[in-house]
Amino acid sequence: MRARLRRDYRPQHRDPIAFTAGERLVLGTRDTEWPEFLWATDPRGKSGWVHQDRLDGDLAVRDYDARELSANAGDVVRLLEAAGGWWWAENIIGETGWLPDRDLDIEPVIE
Repeated sequence: MRARLRRDYRPQHRDPIAFTAGERLVLGTRDTEWPEFLWATDPRGKSGWVHQDRLDGDLAVRDYDARELSANAGDVVRLLEAAGGWWWAENIIGETGWLPDRDLDIEPVIE
């Protein structure tokens, strides 16, 4: 599936949290705007928002990278996975990261 950016999007966090399955995290508050996300700190001390489906309590059950994708209005991206109002997306040069659903116009699939 593909989408076109409605407006420019720039990452909000310069050094995002990333972890692998099996790591223990220190959990904090739940996000008020995106309630499926929890603030977490990984064993290396990096903190960021983590989608709840990556966790079982404080244990990571899936690898995760909170990297956001920088994109410009009109860019077309390939949508790979949805999570709590965000999409893991890939741009034309193969860079990946999260983009908010509200900034995307999802293009219909033509078969």
